[in-house]
Amino acid sequence: MGGSSFAKEAAITLDQARAAATKAQPGTILDQELEHRKGGSGLRYSFDIKVGAITHEVGIDAKTGTVLQNSAEKR
Repeated sequence: MGGSSFAKEAAITLDQARAAATKAQPGTILDQELEHRKGGSGLRYSFDIKVGAITHEVGIDAKTGTVLQNSAEKR
């Protein structure tokens, strides 16, 4: 997982973020990272979640657990 140096800044755990992401977009998590990015608190867990033939990017705010993004990735 990228961003392990950011983990101490996160208020929610990776497991909590994974649960929020798969609740927002049920499917199989293919990739995950913790990164600084605009929006929300500025720190987010990003997940690539496969649903059938489509991969969705789901962003979870690492400080509040809020879903910041849930969109199909363009190929």
